[in-house]
Order: sequence, then C-alpha cells, then structure tokens
Amino acid sequence: MVIVKAVAVTGGIGVVCGILLAFAAKLFHIDVDQRIIDVRNALPGANCGACGYAGCDAMAAAIAGGKAPANGCPVANAQAHEKIADIMGTTAVEGEKNVAHVLCQGCDSLATKKHEYHGIKDCKAAAAVQGGNKSCDKGCLGFGNCVEVCDFDAIQIVDGLAVIDKEKCTACGKCIEECPKAVIEFVPYKNNVIVGCNNRDFGKAVKDVCKIGCIACKICEKNCAFDAIHVTNNLAKVDYDKCTHCMVCVEKCPTKAIQGDLTVKKQAM
Repeated sequence: MVIVKAVAVTGGIGVVCGILLAFAAKLFHIDVDQRIIDVRNALPGANCGACGYAGCDAMAAAIAGGKAPANGCPVANAQAHEKIADIMGTTAVEGEKNVAHVLCQGCDSLATKKHEYHGIKDCKAAAAVQGGNKSCDKGCLGFGNCVEVCDFDAIQIVDGLAVIDKEKCTACGKCIEECPKAVIEFVPYKNNVIVGCNNRDFGKAVKDVCKIGCIACKICEKNCAFDAIHVTNNLAKVDYDKCTHCMVCVEKCPTKAIQGDLTVKKQAM
C-alpha cells in the first residue's frame, strides 16, 4: 500500500510539473525567424568575424533583419550569396573579388638582415626589437603570425617570406590585421600585375637592403601605354582599373619588383 501511494504521489508530481512546463513554454515562447536559420545554414560557418559581426549567427540575424546585404559575408562564394539572396527574396550583386597579397619579395636569399634574431618566433615580438631583423623596415619578417591566424590554410612561409595562395584566400582580412609591418593588402583577384614592394625609400637605400625592391626609377611609368602605373612617394603603384595586363612593366622593371605571370599575358587593347 505504501508503494502504491508513493507511485501515485510521484506520478501526480510529474503531471503537475509537466503542466507547469507546458504553461511556461507557452508563456515564454519566442518566435524565431526561419530566415535566420536558413541563412545561417547557407553561411560557410567560419565564424571569422570578417563581416564585422560576432560570428555567423550574428551575421545571419543581421541579414534576416535587413541590416546586412545578402552578399555581406566575404568568405562565402557566389553560390552561397545567391542562395541567401533567394531566401531573402532579393538579388545578390557580386562585386569584384579581392584577395590578400604580401607586398614584399624580400626573402632571406634576397634581403639583407641588420641583426640575427633569436627571440620567440613571432613577428610582433621581432618587430619590437629595432623594428625587426630585416634591414628593410617595410619588409615581411616571415615568422608566421599571418599563418597562425589564417583559418583557410592560405598562407605559408617560404624562405623567410609569407606567401599567400589566392585560390584559398577568402579575404577575411585577419592576416592584414595581424601583420605588424602592414605589408599585406587586398588586391583584385583577377589582376595579375602587382608591385611586390612596400619600401618608399630612395632607390639606393632600397638596393642596399633588398635585391628585388622598387627603386622608383619610373621605367614602368614611362613604358606603360595605358597610364596604369605611376611612381608616387618613391614607390610604383598599379591602377587596377586601367591595367590591361600587357606585361610591359613586368618585362621592363630592372629589379623585377613588379610581379606578373608572363604566360597569361593579354593583348593590349
């Protein structure tokens, strides 16, 4: 008899708790916008913060709430943007894809060093010691901070220099934020002509520290038929809107500071 009463009491308590829980669920129910869930599922899930929001959940809520565009995730590809736009009933307008690029070619075999660094393998720590061990104050230190923060395996260190695989780069911008020498910038993915130097010193000073730096000779500027490259503050810069990939500047550059794949040379229009 005691056991029966105990079971009855326990069962009664269970029923009462169930009723209370059901009431609480009704009382505190919050409607969730299904679009947030659908957009979140369409995002790549990198949670890199490159969009300016605190991860993919926040980004999905911003898109669903009309606070961010359907193509607001720089990591997502065109197909994902189209899917998100379809969920939102809008059109995804794709801009030109950018990728990160190291504006330095001063590897260990081409750039001189002002001292040997024996501290921890960290670019920021090395930069704190007389600006770094490389003689060029604007050069890549090559200790791999950018490699560590890249979630997409797009960067590797080759001969003391960071090299970015543009096919893997998602333009999240983490490497740009991490680099203490500000030697990484976004460049158009489709562009194949890049000045691989960030040193604005005069020509002789550049030659003394690096065999492949821009010496501001203006040969590129004088030979460009499309007004697409100019030397400003002792450094050549490409106007990507005007560049036709004729590769004349690449061929003429005496130090080979201007990078370009001559195998994809296009006929100048």
